[in-house]
Amino acid sequence: MHDPSAKLASGYLMFSTLIPQRFYSLPGNVQGGIILMFAAAGFSTMIALIKLAGENLHVAQILLVRQVIMGVILAPAIFRGFPGSLKTNHLGLQLLRIVLALIAMGFGFTAVVNMPLADATAIGFAKSFFVTICAIFILNEVIGVRRWAAVIIGFLGVLIILRPGTDSFTIYGVYALIGAAGAGTVMVVIRLLTRTESATTIMTYQALGVGLAVAIPGILLWKWPTTYEWYLLIGMGLISYVAQMFNILAYKYGEASVMASLDYVRLIYSVIFGYFLFSHSPDLWTLLGAAVIIGASIYTIHREAQNKQVLIRTAEGRGKIG
Repeated sequence: MHDPSAKLASGYLMFSTLIPQRFYSLPGNVQGGIILMFAAAGFSTMIALIKLAGENLHVAQILLVRQVIMGVILAPAIFRGFPGSLKTNHLGLQLLRIVLALIAMGFGFTAVVNMPLADATAIGFAKSFFVTICAIFILNEVIGVRRWAAVIIGFLGVLIILRPGTDSFTIYGVYALIGAAGAGTVMVVIRLLTRTESATTIMTYQALGVGLAVAIPGILLWKWPTTYEWYLLIGMGLISYVAQMFNILAYKYGEASVMASLDYVRLIYSVIFGYFLFSHSPDLWTLLGAAVIIGASIYTIHREAQNKQVLIRTAEGRGKIG
């Protein structure tokens, strides 16, 4: 069965036409790596725009605008099979996927708005470890000692960044971790749904469910954006879609494990945006914790590749979940 995000983002063909022909003579991983740099830049730009918009607007409102923009873009694909696309064999899992997406975006975006970008981005990488844990209980996978060690070391990296018990600790760091847990669990639930559900059904429940869920709080907390803020919000939605297209293209040309490992370049972009837009520079503890998290994550990805598993090494897993 096709991967849901790949089906959802069938528009990637439009982007492939923009690539120079000389590009296709390069090795596959080089092709994928180049495209992934654009995808990572796009996702990092989206996060920076969320942080800028969040200086004056509530996260619920930002989420609502994002879902409306994504819904408009995806409407043709959604309504092509509607209402038959609402027929599902696992309504409970579909609803769980919506709840987890709300947790991932709600807590994750709140952390981004209130924390330095580098810190929030680094903690967000912990979703790989939650994938490993959830795979045991949801997919009945057997995890070896080395992957358990990578998970434990990865969470030590999170603690290095959070520094609980010190003046540097904030509740928003916990929010970032909760968002990572939601994102990681979503990846596992999607993998489970693809066994029996069509990509169109998963996409329809995602778009309609998340959109309806954020509508009420988004409207109640609505504050009319300025012209500048409208630019931020519209740019956020459009760039999110474009970044997802490039993300899928990267996995089309490059090996999944290599692409997933390169994806951590997002931290570099976050440091750059944090410095120039918000005058934030990551301290030594953040850099050390990020290095531990990324190292443990990459090891987990390559262990997954060796075991021929496809949970973390997927395009949707490295992208967004809402």
